[in-house]
Amino acid sequence: MIKCGRPCKGEELLSRDRVLDSALQLFLEHGYGKLSMETIARDARVSLRTIYRHFDGKAGLFGALIKRCTDQFIGSLSDECPLEEALIAFGRQFLFRVTRPNVLRMRAILIGEARQFPDLATQFYEQGPSRTLGQLARFFARHQQAGRIRTIDPDFLADQFISVLRGERLQRLQLGLEAPPDEEDIAVWVTQTTRLFLEGCMVR
Repeated sequence: MIKCGRPCKGEELLSRDRVLDSALQLFLEHGYGKLSMETIARDARVSLRTIYRHFDGKAGLFGALIKRCTDQFIGSLSDECPLEEALIAFGRQFLFRVTRPNVLRMRAILIGEARQFPDLATQFYEQGPSRTLGQLARFFARHQQAGRIRTIDPDFLADQFISVLRGERLQRLQLGLEAPPDEEDIAVWVTQTTRLFLEGCMVR
């Protein structure tokens, strides 16, 4: 029996994930500008119409990849744990994700092609850094209301926490001057930087 109409939700999700998986590998192989939507559709075994329905174009597809990466750590910021413990848990997830070789390579693609493709830069920032900073700022604001953190602009606190987490080490990783850290190394890295950060903003 021939099925008509739109696929069911489960099939839609499978198609979407398949497109994202294919797009990730193809972006890594070809870069952004040289990769056609037709190539992505052929590799993912879906129609161009399916890709445009889900992602609205190549920049939206790149943004969806960044969002999928961000989703893996942004939800780890919990109000159920003590402040330091919550930030360390978040920081470990954040640094583990952003120091993986594929993520570093995607970041290199972005830096190399962002000026030529402004929509690419916009999608990256909105789906990655902006979402992460917004979540952190709201987290800090809640702890300020509870009297645990000094009255400092929560957006500034979010920016500073991410900056101290990444540090100069992320640049060395981006340049290939260090091997990606393992989970044990990241745990030490995050604990040290989180405690240093909290020394400057916690209420005593």
